[in-house]
Amino acid sequence: QVMLVESGGGNVQTGGSLRLSCVTSGFDLGWYKIGWFRQVPGKEREGISCTLGDGSTNFDASVEGRFTISRDNAKNTVYLQMSSLKPEDTGVYYCATDCEVYRVYQWSQGTQVIVSS
Repeated sequence: QVMLVESGGGNVQTGGSLRLSCVTSGFDLGWYKIGWFRQVPGKEREGISCTLGDGSTNFDASVEGRFTISRDNAKNTVYLQMSSLKPEDTGVYYCATDCEVYRVYQWSQGTQVIVSS
């Protein structure tokens, strides 16, 4: 059974940092891409970053230079390190089994990130 369990959200002030963890199970993480998404009320879920099985990454322009991804395939875990956080980063964050919303097979439960000014 494919599962993704996310943790690490919370409240932080502008300029602060948070690290989200996405623990996967039911598949070999080393062969798959993992996407990170953000959703705010009234808007569609949007992709903000992606890591491929080979460890390469890409980021949406809104988070480029502030967010990084790392993966520990032995621990079946992907991390999203978020730095220099802004109020507009506020939302519910999800990890998922693909980097395009319409291709996602399984989502994490989501975790709330609130950045206060």
